[in-house]
Amino acid sequence: MVELVHHDLRLKADPSRVVVRPFHLAWQASGPDLERVHKLAQDILALDLRTVRAELGVVLGDFEGRHWQIEKVFDDRYAEIEPKLGLNGQAVKRETRRLIGAYFCHEYSYAAAALMNPSVVRHPDQTGLPDGSVRILLSLRAVGEGHISTIAFREGIISQGRNLALLAQPPFATAAMLGQHHPDKPTDTLSLYRHHDSTISGTVIFPITEAQRNGLEDLRLVEFIRDSGKSEWIGTYTAYSGRDIRSELLRTRDFQDFTLAPINGNAGRNKGMALFPRKVNGEFLMIGRQDGKNLYLLHSNKIDHWEGGELLLEPKYPWELVQIGNCGAPIELDEGWLILTHGVGAMRKYAIGAALLDKNDPSKVIGRTPNPILSAADEDREGYVPNVVYTCGAIRVGEDLFLPYGVADSSVCFCFVAIKDVLDAMI
Repeated sequence: MVELVHHDLRLKADPSRVVVRPFHLAWQASGPDLERVHKLAQDILALDLRTVRAELGVVLGDFEGRHWQIEKVFDDRYAEIEPKLGLNGQAVKRETRRLIGAYFCHEYSYAAAALMNPSVVRHPDQTGLPDGSVRILLSLRAVGEGHISTIAFREGIISQGRNLALLAQPPFATAAMLGQHHPDKPTDTLSLYRHHDSTISGTVIFPITEAQRNGLEDLRLVEFIRDSGKSEWIGTYTAYSGRDIRSELLRTRDFQDFTLAPINGNAGRNKGMALFPRKVNGEFLMIGRQDGKNLYLLHSNKIDHWEGGELLLEPKYPWELVQIGNCGAPIELDEGWLILTHGVGAMRKYAIGAALLDKNDPSKVIGRTPNPILSAADEDREGYVPNVVYTCGAIRVGEDLFLPYGVADSSVCFCFVAIKDVLDAMI
């Protein structure tokens, strides 16, 4: 058996973490909904200035201490929806604009239901650390009202002796804001940014497009090394509309500015894709699960277009006979490409295993673990979806894997495991 060193830290759902979100009334409103938007705006505009100031005072008294720069949030929200209000050039005083913005916002507890399915990468800033320490950045799937999934982040440091410390979250969480569309990019590419005064650990990325309406699920982040040698952080995630799914890409060079865009090609209609951290033999490579059961290796000359795929791994052992999938981006070792896999067995019990691919020809499987290296047990069995352990990515730290993992679709735990032990367990 592979020996795991578990950390005491566990991240759980937290209803106190709230952000201001657009209220659905003006969200892509049309038809009768748009008439309702117009009526609400006219009702607010009909209020005298004294009433407007009094009502705005009540709103600020209730919420100003719970959110960062909330008056600016209201101003930005008004500017966003003004074209839908049917004002026909009517001048609107600042206090009234701000109150209208407040009526078209609501407070949302983004992690009230669950935190799960983390991935981890090296933080872009590795300065000022002692030898043997690594600054890390976690992505987390946060689930709130309506079971809507968002992307949250936490920063931390791993130091010698398998010590882990996460930075404290800021008192205010803020939603990443929609930036101006770049004319040289496709219309379905979004530009987002976080305010320069906010931190990564306090930033939440919400669904924006119709294809994302019900969630951004299971971000698999990787530090991708470009041909130039520079790093770009790229993540694949599942966009869920409430009816359909598709894979999309998140890209950033600094976690200050982000782009979100769909993956084109027939492979993008599936979920669970994970990008290799660099090109191999001049090609982008991806691990995917194109049929919902097996793992495939995908090749592409364009990072946002993926077709087909060749069969790489099929379920083989009892703990994975229902299906297998990837658990994040492959990790480059001297011995080859290490991929973590999840398997589903009897009673829909999830477990995590590993496989090793040839470094020069990743279509060749060198070995795989016949038994899980981590499975649901004891307290890790209980939660929203029992008997599930799941990760969207680990990283190498020295001779160890640092593995954050979700428990029962409810919370997040952490462990370390020696890479040598994982490789020795393969056949």
